[in-house]
Amino acid sequence: MIRKGSMHFVLEFLGVTASTVAGNDTDRLALLEFKSKITHDPLGSISPHVGNLSFLKVLLLYNNSFNHGIPSEFDRLQRLQVLALNNNSIGGEIPANISSCSNLIQIRLFYNELVGKIPSELGSLSKIEHLSVSVNNLTGSIPSSLGNLSSINTLFLTDNNLDGGIPDTFGWLKNLATLAMAENWLSGTIPSSIFNISSITAFDAGMNQLQGVIPLDFGFTLQNLQFFSVFENQLTGAIPPAISNASNLELFQADVNKLTGEVPYLEKPQRLSVFSITENSLGSRGHSNLNFLCSLTNSTRLNRLLINANNFGGLLPACISNLSTTLEMLLLDNNKIFGNIPAAIGKFVNLQRLEMWNNRLSGTIPPAIGELQNLRELRLQRNKFLGNIPPSIGNLKVFNLDLSCNFLQGSIPSSLGQYKTLTIIDLSDNNLTGTIPPQFLGLSWLLIGLDLSRNQLTGSIPSEVGNLKNLEVLDVFENKLKGEIPSTLGSCKKLEQLEMQGNFLQGPIPSSLSSLKGLNVLDLSQNNLSGKIPEFLVGFQLLENLNLSNNNLEGMVPIEGVFKNATITSVLGNLKLCGGIPEFQLPTCISKESKHKKLTLALKLALAIISGLTGLSLALSFLILCLVRKRKEKKNPSSPINSFPNISYQNLYNATDGFASANEIGVGSFGSVYKGILDQGKTTVAVKVFNLLHHGAFKSFIAECNTLKNIRHRNLVKILTACSGVDYQGNDFKALVFEFMQNRSLEEWLHPITREDKTEEAPRSLNLLQRLNIGIDVACALSYLHHDCQPPITHCDLKPSNVLLDEEMMAHVSDFGLARFLPLSPAQTSSIDAKGSIGYIAPEYGLGSEVSINGDVYSYGILLLELVTRKKPVDSMFEGDMNLHNFARMALPDHVVDIVDSTLLSDDEDLAVHGNQRQRQARINSKIECLVAMVRIGVACSMESPGDRMNMTNVVRQLQSIKNILLGHRIVSNMQRDN
Repeated sequence: MIRKGSMHFVLEFLGVTASTVAGNDTDRLALLEFKSKITHDPLGSISPHVGNLSFLKVLLLYNNSFNHGIPSEFDRLQRLQVLALNNNSIGGEIPANISSCSNLIQIRLFYNELVGKIPSELGSLSKIEHLSVSVNNLTGSIPSSLGNLSSINTLFLTDNNLDGGIPDTFGWLKNLATLAMAENWLSGTIPSSIFNISSITAFDAGMNQLQGVIPLDFGFTLQNLQFFSVFENQLTGAIPPAISNASNLELFQADVNKLTGEVPYLEKPQRLSVFSITENSLGSRGHSNLNFLCSLTNSTRLNRLLINANNFGGLLPACISNLSTTLEMLLLDNNKIFGNIPAAIGKFVNLQRLEMWNNRLSGTIPPAIGELQNLRELRLQRNKFLGNIPPSIGNLKVFNLDLSCNFLQGSIPSSLGQYKTLTIIDLSDNNLTGTIPPQFLGLSWLLIGLDLSRNQLTGSIPSEVGNLKNLEVLDVFENKLKGEIPSTLGSCKKLEQLEMQGNFLQGPIPSSLSSLKGLNVLDLSQNNLSGKIPEFLVGFQLLENLNLSNNNLEGMVPIEGVFKNATITSVLGNLKLCGGIPEFQLPTCISKESKHKKLTLALKLALAIISGLTGLSLALSFLILCLVRKRKEKKNPSSPINSFPNISYQNLYNATDGFASANEIGVGSFGSVYKGILDQGKTTVAVKVFNLLHHGAFKSFIAECNTLKNIRHRNLVKILTACSGVDYQGNDFKALVFEFMQNRSLEEWLHPITREDKTEEAPRSLNLLQRLNIGIDVACALSYLHHDCQPPITHCDLKPSNVLLDEEMMAHVSDFGLARFLPLSPAQTSSIDAKGSIGYIAPEYGLGSEVSINGDVYSYGILLLELVTRKKPVDSMFEGDMNLHNFARMALPDHVVDIVDSTLLSDDEDLAVHGNQRQRQARINSKIECLVAMVRIGVACSMESPGDRMNMTNVVRQLQSIKNILLGHRIVSNMQRDN
């Protein structure tokens, strides 16, 4: 028997066989030849001369490193009963003539590199009891001739590349106890005849592509069944109620299928150790869905209970406290379960994984959880837990702690600093207050992910954060943190994601961050940071998202590295920055030398002015002449249009081919919009011509001028100039010239119409990411108008036709004809002419309420709902009390997929071509999650009472969070659970 060290093994082999074949020179020579093939101990090939050992009954060569193939000369071993070549590196095909060894009882070829098909000739081995060819590279279908192996007890075909169906002939194997075919490409249904083999104790067909149902008499016919696994297939139907009669069942594994219906009671399988039905469609979200759990209290050996990712609803039954204390894994996540975690949870002292996330559980987290000393993973996120985080959790030794997306409050317990094994901790999206305890950041160096975002944390970030040497993700955004960014962060050299936006951090960006060269995301926006942009950021080659916007940074913006790409870098809202690439639209930087030259020039200019006073009379004469020429223009000395560079009526007439109907791209309440070409064909513009015969048109022109001269934002339409003069007939002429938007209005994308003067265009549609980006763009624009302008501005007519899309599909809010500057003092009012468009105007305006930013928020909410449902608020389906708001509100949360635009749930093209079913389903689930969140925001913004509506700044933050989920940037997406 060969074990380790070839020469020793051959001698032992000689000793074993000497008594049997003493004096047989042929055998001696064969063994010497066998020895000669082992050239590099313990490597070697099996010599064909082994076929000369005609009296050989047992050949055990397992657990070595033999390579090459199985010699065809084995067919001479007519007396061979046991052939064990497992755990080697033997390649080639299984010789078909091995079937000549008619006395074979065992063939063990598993864990090799065999290729080709399983020879159908093996079906003639009538004495074979054990056949194992698992973990090879075998292909083709399973030979139906294996159904002739009348003596077989154990058949292992696992982990190959076998395809086709399971042969019906397997139903003939009346002595079969173990049938293992997992991890292949088998398809079709499981032959019902297999379920009539009463001798079967273990059946494993997991990780294939099998279809059909589990037979209804499953539990009656397989009385000896102990092990049953069909996970990761495409089985449908219900779990048969007869399973309760399988009294010897120890493992039932049916994860990742398409099973439906209720789970039957399981009183009799008292030996049950593993019950796993993850990722099916079991349950009906009903109140009695979980009653079967009470029947499992008889299973005193229960080790793993996995019922997550199904449709189970109802109350978490109190009987769960009576499950066996042998339980090591309890997974209930991704269902619709409500109720409290029982206080008796502490009795499960062997529990290693407890996952109840993404349910509707409420109440407080019981302190008894701290008694689970063997717990390694605790995930309770996305529920409705209240109260404080119990300090007892600090007694645990978990690797992964996730309590995010709940309603937890109070401070972060300093006891969490006792963790020595934590790798991920996520407390985000709660109502936690107080400071970040320094002890908490004294965590083990094993920590790789820390998320404290979207809470109410105050104080500074402790310098102890630098102790987390292996940290890869740090998110503390959207809190109330102040002070400077700790320089010790530079010690966290493995950081890939650092998000600190939406706080009150101040001071410069520390130079120590230059060591964080592995960052792909750096977001420091919406703080009070000052100083210059560090030059070292230019060298961060892995950055995919750099956001420094809305701070007090100053100086020159670099133009190299990440700063060359405006799509992944943002510096807007820093009023003292200059330079950078043109897309940033920042002023040109002025050097000291330039300032000196300008001063010198100014002095020279002053002298020139003094010397030029003698020409004053000439200038006055010229001014009088100009005034006479413009005698027909209406006098309006206070008009803001004087601040715009003027352009003549003739320029605009020529640019639009005489305002030809072919160039008309839009019609509004106060005029028409035309496409025009200026600068000798170099610049395409949009010309908004006001119909001054329409009441309110002149007032609208003045309102737009007043508004647009005071604001600038990347999501607001950019005005280029204005024209105030007379046309060729001597009539007053007013027009505004805007940057041309290549992709027209959002209205035309959501509700395309057939134009008589245009050829039919190919159908266009917006995917979910595009719609989400548009929602974010419009929200950013409103947030700027409401909170960053002084005085605040309200748009008063937000609707899809006033949202324009540029060449990159970025949204720009337009048409400020009804815009209002809000009063800075409560003593002033803004109730004059509160107008808007039907369906989008806030309901309080109809009752005479004053204009407010809440009116814009209402319009935005309706627009966002229209964006995802593709239904207009004036759709004929909305009658009586039913409107778009109520229509969406009633669909939350479980029926959102029924109201959204169906095109948003279609597979991404790349996943449809290259992805597997699980990837596609995961993507669809992610889309549904995002759509539900978008509908929630739309409903929250369009509440009837103005005081109940969201703040636009919060809308921006929540939509950006949704985008992170869609793109997979959150910790819960990056750090996938290990099932």
